[in-house]
Amino acid sequence: MSVIEELLRNNEAHAAGFDHDHLTATPRMRVAVVTCMDPRIDPAGLLGLAVGDVHVLRNAGGVVTDDVIRSLAISQRKLGTEDVVLIHHTDCHLQTFDDDGFRNEIRRETGIKPSWSAETFTDLDADVRQSIARVEASPYLPRTDRVCGFVYDVSTGRLRAVG
Repeated sequence: MSVIEELLRNNEAHAAGFDHDHLTATPRMRVAVVTCMDPRIDPAGLLGLAVGDVHVLRNAGGVVTDDVIRSLAISQRKLGTEDVVLIHHTDCHLQTFDDDGFRNEIRRETGIKPSWSAETFTDLDADVRQSIARVEASPYLPRTDRVCGFVYDVSTGRLRAVG
């Protein structure tokens, strides 16, 4: 069985017991969580969430990019979220290479240099603070006063606040 076939089989089992009656597009807790796509991070597990509790936005590094601001603007303006929780993590792969090298690698392989940055970093706490600052500075978000940042330790499962 291929991985895709396994995923589809898993979906059939999920759908068999699916109850959508209590779910809405507005998250129950009125929170948007921005975190990394790293598979070691389970936002529901580490925050004790159920389906429908929060919006979860994921990308490489959990970085606040223009697209994250776009999603947060929709989340806040159209779907009622008020708080933003940023979760970065230890042992992040974005700390293992640099933006210029990565962009040049892609340019060498494709002939096109990406217009976007990978948003690599060396200082984890500074990167969380930069993401907080990007949310707070966004003119598109009506609620920028309720943002907080954390570092998730992938070896202990604990969150540490970053101010």
